[in-house]
Amino acid sequence: MSTVRNPWPRRVIGLVFAAVVFAADQGLKGWLVNGLQLREKGVIDLLPIFDFRFTQNPGVSLGLFTAGSPEGRWALVAMTAAIAGFVFIWLLREKRLFEIVALGGVLGGALGNIRDRFTLGYVVDYADLHFGEWRPFLIFNLADVAITLGVLFILARSLLSRDKPEDVAVDPAPES
Repeated sequence: MSTVRNPWPRRVIGLVFAAVVFAADQGLKGWLVNGLQLREKGVIDLLPIFDFRFTQNPGVSLGLFTAGSPEGRWALVAMTAAIAGFVFIWLLREKRLFEIVALGGVLGGALGNIRDRFTLGYVVDYADLHFGEWRPFLIFNLADVAITLGVLFILARSLLSRDKPEDVAVDPAPES
């Protein structure tokens, strides 16, 4: 006889992780922009391959869907909020901790970027990884990292998972 485990403690972990990602993203952006005056300085050199560089991103990932008008801004807020709502519902329906935590990262990151777009009209990006003039990524932020890692973890789990559904019935061999 198998026991059914209550998935809610794991879901709470995912929601707490989402809140931590959101708070860390917003806190780091606030510290960089207001504390270190990154907006005014433009660039703070840290390492030969990594800088803090203030960037206003009016679009979504990879600069796609740039909002060039107030209507475009609010359309992006609505679109990303709908996606965040979908992720929230998925998190509440998921049972496995690994996926719940990954979804929590996606949700927390999405909410951090939505808050920026809602309050500022753009997303604050600042992390600049570069090798000379070559940048393997556009300038990004902690929310982007959480979203990307969460999506990659979910994709990897679904591609590498060898779990077989328990409720699949096997037809007996036909009789001759």
